[in-house]
Amino acid sequence: MTMGQKSPLTLQGYRGLLAEHEQLHKVERPRVVVGVTNAAAEGDRSENAEYIYGKKRLREIDKRLQYLSSLLQEVEIIDPANLQGDKVCFGSTVVILEPSGSTKRWQIVGEGESDTAKGTISWRSPMARALVGKCVGDVVTVERPAGEIEVEVVEIWFGPRRAG
Repeated sequence: MTMGQKSPLTLQGYRGLLAEHEQLHKVERPRVVVGVTNAAAEGDRSENAEYIYGKKRLREIDKRLQYLSSLLQEVEIIDPANLQGDKVCFGSTVVILEPSGSTKRWQIVGEGESDTAKGTISWRSPMARALVGKCVGDVVTVERPAGEIEVEVVEIWFGPRRAG
């Protein structure tokens, strides 16, 4: 992506990331700050486990908030239900046939919202980059860290609708 270009997120992903940011910023961080303040008031901080853990947790929260803020800045929200066409694109769900004969279903989503256990992959992943722009019936070579694999595009979905 170039400077000034918006990062794509699905509507669902945007809502999830925004909710996580709000929870961390308005609930979790203030709660941890109170705990650290109370622990610091108890005296010797070098042996105070509650103080040490609280400071560590604050660093983790702040790092996650910074990451979420960067993801939520300059976004283009895409609702997969509003997509149409006959090619794999951001937000679409694609069913592929692997060499083993098994099928896998992947939805192409934005950074920070991907979760392979839930069948979502980042648009920047090798699999998504190889699939974008392909049609049903296309055979695609995917260059992965584990080696190349050829897959066939079997179905494309836009929200609840099948492409074509």
